[in-house]
Amino acid sequence: MTHQELCYLTIAEQARLIERLEVSPVEVVESAIRQIERLDPQVNAFITVTAESARAAALEAEREIANGGYRGPLHGIPIALKDLFYTRGIRTTAGSTFLRDFVPTEDATVVARLKGAGAVIVGKTNMHEWAFGATNTNPHYGDVRNPWDPARVSGGSSGGSAAAVVARMVPAALGSDTGGPIRIPAALCGVVGLNPPYGRVSRNGAIPCAWSMDHIGPLCRTAEDAAIVMGTMAGWDPMDPASSREPVPDYRAELGRGISGIRLALLQEYVSDPAQPDVAAAFRAAVDLLRHLGARVETVSIPETKYAVPASTAIMSAEIASYHEERLRTKPEGFGADVRERLEMGLMMAATDYVKAQRIRRMLTDRFLDLLRVYDALLCPTEPAAAPRFDQATVRFGGIEEPRGATLVRHTRLFNLTSLPAASVPCGYASDGMPVALQIAAAPFAEGKLLRIAHAYQQNTDWHLRVPPIAA
Repeated sequence: MTHQELCYLTIAEQARLIERLEVSPVEVVESAIRQIERLDPQVNAFITVTAESARAAALEAEREIANGGYRGPLHGIPIALKDLFYTRGIRTTAGSTFLRDFVPTEDATVVARLKGAGAVIVGKTNMHEWAFGATNTNPHYGDVRNPWDPARVSGGSSGGSAAAVVARMVPAALGSDTGGPIRIPAALCGVVGLNPPYGRVSRNGAIPCAWSMDHIGPLCRTAEDAAIVMGTMAGWDPMDPASSREPVPDYRAELGRGISGIRLALLQEYVSDPAQPDVAAAFRAAVDLLRHLGARVETVSIPETKYAVPASTAIMSAEIASYHEERLRTKPEGFGADVRERLEMGLMMAATDYVKAQRIRRMLTDRFLDLLRVYDALLCPTEPAAAPRFDQATVRFGGIEEPRGATLVRHTRLFNLTSLPAASVPCGYASDGMPVALQIAAAPFAEGKLLRIAHAYQQNTDWHLRVPPIAA
């Protein structure tokens, strides 16, 4: 099998070959490194590539497995990390100039757990500065370009992770999600992005954006791969005060149960939102397929959903501005213009606005918890439009025109605000060849059911198998 053929395999497929000793972790990791070398000059998905340490780790994995020490499906698998996770001995920049030379002395909890499972870290991915943006334009390390069309944004702030996965540089990468930054790039690049429930995955060693809305999750090509990564990362961590002791399910065991009889709700406020025609058509087709697979689908309405974006904006802006207050006072020129402007707005946020936003958060959380006692999951498009161009400041569709950033977060912020798990799953391509996606959300700590729905959908579609032309 050639290096490029190995790149096209999922984690599950690579793992089966490694476990049977049909391929070596050295071959698999080398295939990832070669793909990065070949394509990253066009995509700019990485800030730091750790080729030599990855080769050494792959060689060690090869020795362990040959001696009967196989640790499981991540052993010898190349993984990339969004560049806000602490990595011992490897710089962690958070996409900023302030941390350009910051080298942690310890690993983030999720990094330690991945390494403990035998995963091989091949690099740190590019991101929107301080994880505070939805486009992944970055004045310090360059913009991440969408592998489907380099004139378009990848989405952010985990855009480097999504781009690396869809371009077959790695089978999986970690991201963080505060208002959509896993699901937005997952949708725009055409991969699976999982935003787990708040507290399920430790944030210890992850540089924060907004502490009460930050989630850590994987970007992969399949729901099965996301289940594999989650099975390693999830679980209580005494180093994270928000970490949950909720038992972690066997995610992979739940995948094969099918969705016959499952109850799904279409969120009217997002389904009837203005959207590009191709997005709306792909979403309807995805819903029809889920019905065909045995799901019961009904439409529900929660009018208060319209308050999710303004409430989350108030909370996020205040919390991230608080974290950066000293930097803003002493060295404001160190920030990119877009991030600095929004941080300064956060400093002006009134305490009363923050409190009102928290009250809205509680109200919306209660509404959706009630809904998800009746339904197994709810559905909506992840994004109302395909990836915009870099030179496109606004998005026009459905007779309206709005700022690009407002479009990108319109359907994602709700689930960080309410701490619910949500995933983006590729569900088609627009007429211009750009990916579009289905968003699935579930009750707290029901992400196993969410992955089960996504897996059933992917078992009956081939959207996730398509490869951008530059990676072919």
